[in-house]
Amino acid sequence: MKKLLFLIIVAALAFTSCQTQKNESKIDMNNPFFKEWNTPFGVPPFDEIKNEDFRPAFAEGMRLHKEEIDAIVNNPEEPTFENTMVALDKSGSFLNRVNNVFSNLSGAHTNDSIQAIEKDIEPLLSAHYDDINLNEGLFKKVKAVYEQRENLDLTTEEARFLEKKYKSFVRGGAELPADKKARMREINGELATLSVQFGENVLKDNNAFKLVIEDEADLEGLPASSVSAAAATAKEEGQEGKWIFTISRPSLYPFLTYSPNRALREKLYKGYILKGDNGNEYDNNKIVARIVELRSERAKLFGYNNHAEYILVENMAQNPENVYDILTQVWEKALPVAKQEVVDMQAIADKEGANIKIEGWDWWYYAEKVRQDKYALSEEDVKPYFQVDNVQKGIFTLANKLWGITFTERTDLPKYHKDGKVFEVKEADGSPIGIFYTDYFARPSKRGGAWMSSFRKQEMKDGENVLPIITNVCNFPAPTEDMPSLLSLDQVTTMFHEFGHGLHGLLSDCETRTLSGTSVSRDFVELPSQIMENWAFEPEMLSLYAKHYKTGEVIPDELVKKINNAAHFNQGFTTIEFLAAGLLDMDFHTLNEVDPNMDVAAFEKASMDKYGLIPQIAPRYRSTYFSHIFSGGYSSGYYAYLWAEVLDKDAFQAFKENGLFDQATAASFRENVLSKGGSDDPMKLYLQFRGKEPGIEPLLKGRGLM
Repeated sequence: MKKLLFLIIVAALAFTSCQTQKNESKIDMNNPFFKEWNTPFGVPPFDEIKNEDFRPAFAEGMRLHKEEIDAIVNNPEEPTFENTMVALDKSGSFLNRVNNVFSNLSGAHTNDSIQAIEKDIEPLLSAHYDDINLNEGLFKKVKAVYEQRENLDLTTEEARFLEKKYKSFVRGGAELPADKKARMREINGELATLSVQFGENVLKDNNAFKLVIEDEADLEGLPASSVSAAAATAKEEGQEGKWIFTISRPSLYPFLTYSPNRALREKLYKGYILKGDNGNEYDNNKIVARIVELRSERAKLFGYNNHAEYILVENMAQNPENVYDILTQVWEKALPVAKQEVVDMQAIADKEGANIKIEGWDWWYYAEKVRQDKYALSEEDVKPYFQVDNVQKGIFTLANKLWGITFTERTDLPKYHKDGKVFEVKEADGSPIGIFYTDYFARPSKRGGAWMSSFRKQEMKDGENVLPIITNVCNFPAPTEDMPSLLSLDQVTTMFHEFGHGLHGLLSDCETRTLSGTSVSRDFVELPSQIMENWAFEPEMLSLYAKHYKTGEVIPDELVKKINNAAHFNQGFTTIEFLAAGLLDMDFHTLNEVDPNMDVAAFEKASMDKYGLIPQIAPRYRSTYFSHIFSGGYSSGYYAYLWAEVLDKDAFQAFKENGLFDQATAASFRENVLSKGGSDDPMKLYLQFRGKEPGIEPLLKGRGLM
């Protein structure tokens, strides 16, 4: 018997050795992920990375990560903060490097090959991280350190990190019985697949819709920049001499705003709001129903009534009741304003003899007429002063005035797309902060929206500060042969917003990767981004960057006054369409019981009818293209933008009180918010900056709702 056991062990060792050699033989040293990146600052060598490099790199990353976890588990020493928690934070660096590049490309510059890889890899990654969360030996060590936390003399960040990691294991299923662990694995794997499919469907359905115009008369009223972009799109599609309008926002909104052709406005509008809801191969209705069902089931495995309870217990909001409270408070203020906006638009339509009832596809067109009538302001009057490069210089100037930091373009660093730019970021004394990528223009290979992400997060490693590599991605109108990229007021706000997220990543000063940068609760992460929006249209700020793209003339005081007079224009619509999406998110995820055959469209309608949403407004994101919650990380969290607005409007008052560019106030905000990541309780961090708890009044005033 002993001899047999010995032979089995020898055979097993031989097999393991063979497998190791097999893995090593599979490593292609021409694959950039298997080599040290000798690029400046260690940025990804995009010019060398090929799609076929990702699969073997992911496989090796997961293998190495497993080895690192096994080393922690098999360490014969008693578990300590250093040999367990620090080792855990440092583990998986190879896998993170691969995934950071891949996930950014899959969002910003995808193709069929990347999408195929994503479908295969996401379930494997889900299983890989489940293996870690459900590793009994690892959890035993983490728990042992956690239970002696009071005697470890930990720093605030270390204590926060230990608590967060311990909770992540518990919330990852470490204490579930075996049958529930197995079911949770199945749920996570299926959710990973569904999430990828949802996002792919949205992108493909978005790209499938095209409004092709052949008669030049149908271009009446459209701005030259919009016509030029449509002509360029048609040329790219092999239809030179025609004009193609799409449902990407840079193409959609100018058409809805300025085209007097109501039938074409309706066609384009419906193309947008029916994304993922056309009964075709890209239809997302069944996917939405299944995601909601699986999330509800998973929450119940942990003893929660619904997914929202499971998510919100880790956020500032704590529970669904608090979220509904703030959403409905603002809804009650905003809905009458939106209804009055319809009355104002209907009056103009009646005066013009249009003989129509205002519908959703009429809103932008008649709202613009109201703006011109009330404020003598048109978007086309202001766009020439917001050329994309000038706005970027403006946000860099703002950062310099507040913190002394500088942004220097590096044309020598590799990029993943020719339209992008790369900047080296430095402190006032010239010491390096990090690298900042920007990718601003819409294209078919990019998903909709705007976001910040990282190719490398800031952390301390072996006593050295690892510099962050941060990216901002937007969907602004691309320049054409005869027209630069000119931004609307909303797009200017978006650039300031995403730059705020970028600063949160760049100015991070944390020990652990887990807590650095934007690794904070969903309803706190929007504070650094949204506070930056407040500077965008301050007269003192506008004078620094709003310059006519042809003449270089600074925006006239009269136009600045009009912009600020119209600051509350259309706020009923803007607020209600956002709140409708936030409430829809919560209604889906507070379901205690989910019908597997849910009629998603009927559920959405019943939800909106319950709150009294007027028919002229659709939720900012309808269910079938609500990527934030069905293929992003904002499920039960879309409310966070409003929650954070309570903070940002209150926080900006400190600058209004002390000076728009007051460096002492800016230093306090950097020290207490931007640099801290998730290393302390968010409300504590806010109080350290502001000295008092925020109220809802600045938000309501900022939106003109009181």
